[in-house]
Amino acid sequence: MKINRLQQWAILLGLLLPFGVQSQESIQLTLQEAIDYAWQNSNEMKNAQLNIVDAEERIIENRAIGIPQLSGELGYQRYLQVPAQALPDAFVDFLSAQNPNEPVSREVSFFLKNNFNAALTLDALVFDGSYITALKAARVYREYVASELLVKKREVRNNVIDAYLPVLLLDKNLEILTSNVSNLETLYKETKALYTEGFAEQLDVDRLELSLANLKVEQENLSRQKEIATEVLKFALNAKGISNVSVTEDLESIAADVSEEDLVGDINTTLRPEMDFINKGVELNDLNVEVNKMGYYPKVRAFASYTQTYQSNTREDGFWAPNALVGVNVQVPIFDGWDKKAKVERAKITKEISMNQKDDVERSIYLEVNNARKAYQTATKSLESQTKNLALAERIYNTTQIKYREGVGSSIEVNQAEQSLYTSQANYIQALYDLTIAKFNLRKALGK
Repeated sequence: MKINRLQQWAILLGLLLPFGVQSQESIQLTLQEAIDYAWQNSNEMKNAQLNIVDAEERIIENRAIGIPQLSGELGYQRYLQVPAQALPDAFVDFLSAQNPNEPVSREVSFFLKNNFNAALTLDALVFDGSYITALKAARVYREYVASELLVKKREVRNNVIDAYLPVLLLDKNLEILTSNVSNLETLYKETKALYTEGFAEQLDVDRLELSLANLKVEQENLSRQKEIATEVLKFALNAKGISNVSVTEDLESIAADVSEEDLVGDINTTLRPEMDFINKGVELNDLNVEVNKMGYYPKVRAFASYTQTYQSNTREDGFWAPNALVGVNVQVPIFDGWDKKAKVERAKITKEISMNQKDDVERSIYLEVNNARKAYQTATKSLESQTKNLALAERIYNTTQIKYREGVGSSIEVNQAEQSLYTSQANYIQALYDLTIAKFNLRKALGK
C-alpha cells in the first residue's frame, strides 16, 4: 500500500476533522453505519493510519543515508595568548652566529591571533550492502503497517458487532415483554370486571396482579440492562459527545441464512488480514537475516572537503589560506569476536519462530472455521425447533384464554399456559440471538 505525500496530508487532515454526526446529541445507526462510524472515530484506526505515514517518513529517512551529504562549517577563534614553541639549540646558535649583535629568542609562534575558518564537506556512501537491504526492509515495513491497518479495521468491526448485537437482543426482549404487559393488563382489567360482576374469584385477580407486577419489574431491569449495553456500544464507537445511540436493525433481518459456500466451501486463509500481516512479518525477518549477513562485506565512503582559513594579527596583515582534499575510506571487517555470526544466527532463529507462529495461526483458522460452521448448523436447528415451540405455546395460550373467558377453563390453566409462553418466547429469542452470533462468528472466521 503506497501513498504519496498528498495522501499523507489527507490522512492527517482526516484524523483532525470531526466525524459528521459527532456534533449530534442522539444518533440512530444500522449495523453497517455503526461500523463505518467506528472506523472513522476509533483511536486504533487513527493510530494505524499514522503508522502508515510514519512508515513513509522512515523510507525517506533510510534513503537519505545513501544520498551524498553536504555540510558547511564556519568557525572563529582568537588567541588571547598565542602558543609558542621552543627552537632547537642548533637553530638558535645558527641565528646567533648570523646576527651576533642581536638577541635571539628561543621561542617562536606559528599562529596568528585571529583565525576564521569556512569549510564545505561532501560525504557520500559508495557501497554498503546493508543499505540496500535496509531500503527493502523500509518498503516491506510500509506494507507491514498497511496490513496492520486492515487487521485493526477488522478488530474494530468485530468489536462493534459484539457490542451492537446485545442491544438488539435487549430491544427484542423489551418488545415482546411490552406486548406481554399490554396483553396481561387487558386480561387483568377483564378479570377484575368479571370479579366485580361475581363471575371470577379474588384469587384470579390477585394472581394476574402479581404476574403483571413481576413483568413490569422485569421490564425495568431489561431497560437498565439496555442502558448498560448502549454505553458499551458507545464506547466501541468512540462516540464522544453523543448522549444516546439507538439501533435500527432487528434480529430477524440480521440473522439471515449464510451461503452454501460459507458452510461447505474451501477454507481460504488468505482472506484473513492477519495472514498478510504475519507474512509481512516473516518477510521482515528474512531481510533481518540478510542485513546481518551484509556486515561481512566492506563499506566504502568517499569524501571531499574545501576549506578557506583567514589568519591575522590585525585587520591589515591577514591572508586567506585555501585547502582542498578528496579521499576514500574503506572499512573492512576482519575479526569481531563472532559478533556478526551470533547476530545472523539469532535472526535465523527469530525467522523460524515467526514461521512456527504462522503455522499455528493457519491451523487455528481451520479450527475456527470448522467450529463456526458446526455452531451455525446447530443454531439453525435450535431456532427451527424453538420457532415451532413458540407457535405451539401461543396457540395453547390463546386457547386457554378463550376457554377462561367463556367460563369453561380455569385460571390455573391460564397461568400454566402463560408461563409456558414466556419460557418459549425467551427460548426463541435466545435461539435467534445464538444464530445471529453464529452467523457473524462464521463470517469472522472466514475473513469476510
